[in-house]
Amino acid sequence: MYDFSTIAELTAEAEKAGLPISSIVISREANESQKTYDEVVAQMRHSWHTMKDAIDKGINNPQKSVSGLTGGDAPKIYSMLNASAGKSYLGELACCACAGAVAVAEVSAGMGRIVACPTAGSCGIVPGALYAAHRYKIKNDEPIVRSLFTAAGFGMIIDEMACIAGAEGGCQAECGTAAAMAAAALTELAGGNPEAVAHAAALALKNLLGLACDPVAGLVEVPCIKRNGFIAVHALTASDMAISGIRSVIPPDEVVMAMKEIGDQLPLALKETAGGGLAATPTGRRLKEQIFGKQTE
Repeated sequence: MYDFSTIAELTAEAEKAGLPISSIVISREANESQKTYDEVVAQMRHSWHTMKDAIDKGINNPQKSVSGLTGGDAPKIYSMLNASAGKSYLGELACCACAGAVAVAEVSAGMGRIVACPTAGSCGIVPGALYAAHRYKIKNDEPIVRSLFTAAGFGMIIDEMACIAGAEGGCQAECGTAAAMAAAALTELAGGNPEAVAHAAALALKNLLGLACDPVAGLVEVPCIKRNGFIAVHALTASDMAISGIRSVIPPDEVVMAMKEIGDQLPLALKETAGGGLAATPTGRRLKEQIFGKQTE
């Protein structure tokens, strides 16, 4: 049975066994859950189908959320895929990742079914990035399903070493972790070795350090939904860097610990309380009053 509690240990296990990180994570999950390999993979396959269903629903849904703050943006981004040549700076794959990520987050805001990956606030990043990879690079579902175990392995480690909750560590803990998970999965899909996979995660996470969790009106909509779109593209960049041979100067586990220390230092107002940042702007306060009514002390 494989055992790991740090990224360095996970990477070492994979290198020693001559296996991709996904295989190590699947074996550990099968052992801990007392399920067969096929049962574990089947569960993840169901999660992938749920992710795809959420994207399909979101990119075809122009409706606003109950609050009226968000909704209908995923179809707008997705329409860029069919726009005249040269209209999108991102290109089709990155634009698709952005649209998919926003789609899932909008479905979540509309009380639809999503996979918290690793949280509801960051639910679109991994699906959006992998949806784009599936559409333009990897046509078969099975490699995508396996890559989700790679993502899950990094999510588990970051959760154990630091945190994944915005209320504890700010949005760096939610969207930063999701970015690391997506970058790791993408890198394994592209044929990167375990070292490259680990550094992709580190590159993605370290460039989101300090990100505040400041939801307007306390709802996981603004800026959360659009942030999912931006960060799905961010994960693509981290993966490309790692595949090209770029490595994080700060080792992956140290990046995770830096995220934890920064999260501990963030003021409470920037930890999902809607007490600071964008939530505390004049417009943010006005929107809160508009949705919930004037609050009395």
